Amino acid sequence: MAHSPSSQATETGVGVSLSEKLVEHIRDNGPLTVAEFMGACLYDPDDGYYATRPSIGGANADFLTAPEASQMFGELIGLWCAHEWDALGKPAFNWIELGPGRGVLMQDALRATLRIEGMHDAANVVLVETSEPLRDEQAQRVPTAEWAPRIEDAPPGPSLIVANEFFDCLPIRQFVFGEDGWHEKLVGLNEADKLTFGLSAAIPAPESDTEPGTVREIAPGLESLIYDIERRLHDAPGRVLIIDYGYAKPEGADTLQALRNHKKVDPIEAPGEADLTAHVDFSRIAQLASDANLQVHGPITQGAFLRALGIEFRADALMRANPTHTERLKREVRRLTHPDEMGALFKVICLSSPNLPPPAGF
Repeated sequence: MAHSPSSQATETGVGVSLSEKLVEHIRDNGPLTVAEFMGACLYDPDDGYYATRPSIGGANADFLTAPEASQMFGELIGLWCAHEWDALGKPAFNWIELGPGRGVLMQDALRATLRIEGMHDAANVVLVETSEPLRDEQAQRVPTAEWAPRIEDAPPGPSLIVANEFFDCLPIRQFVFGEDGWHEKLVGLNEADKLTFGLSAAIPAPESDTEPGTVREIAPGLESLIYDIERRLHDAPGRVLIIDYGYAKPEGADTLQALRNHKKVDPIEAPGEADLTAHVDFSRIAQLASDANLQVHGPITQGAFLRALGIEFRADALMRANPTHTERLKREVRRLTHPDEMGALFKVICLSSPNLPPPAGF
């Protein structure tokens, strides 16, 4: 039985880089799929990106997330959750965040809803996180939270689930269409024994009008994740709000990217030292959720969603209270909503239990 890159990493010993572990694994077992490579780079227990980074998404990290860009983002998400808690009938509920980073979004959401009568007493805050360094960071901001390694480990019952920049970290397999059919993109070794991208032998495919060079990306873990959401939302009423960068339908392009120090770098260059992500296929999420008899609202752009929630009104109130912060707040609104910033590339979709009224913002 072949070892996974992560399991072999443990056996290789201390003092060996993740790149060296992957090279050894490929020598022994052959090329990796892009999904296997991403999984090792992000989740290797010793040298993976999330195992070694105590700070994710902040100004001093490799990338900046919306909650870190402005307090208004987390505040509006918190108030959206308050509205949907009311739509559920104000039950005791699990307030779950998937991949909460440093805990900034939940911290801002809790502050924004502090005066909503009964909500905090009804809420059981659950952060779905596997990284110990990040759990320590989250505990400082959300001391009342409990943690779960996976969504299925969260307590049963009515739930409001927020997933901001979580789905883009699901490892993907990539297939490239050539003159002789489809080829899977793989990670192997070049003549110098260094990591490199290559293609598998052709996979026979029916004739089609697909253009050579077209790339198809598949996230193997997406179906099981939607299945876990389906079970939860059918067992008890709830909603899942997904916010991420991606496309409303596949565009046939290679979207794998690596970010380090706020700059795009070669994904092969330094395994475990850069954040690897890919655009989210919102059409696939919508199809899987619809097939599971869940209600689907969206996707819409992040800009449209935040404007519908009243981000301009919130910014105006903050400007009146803090006139010296006016220009900064204007920049934050632009960053979150303008099509040239995060407003168009980032999409929002809501999955709901059957028979609930439409959610706010859609």
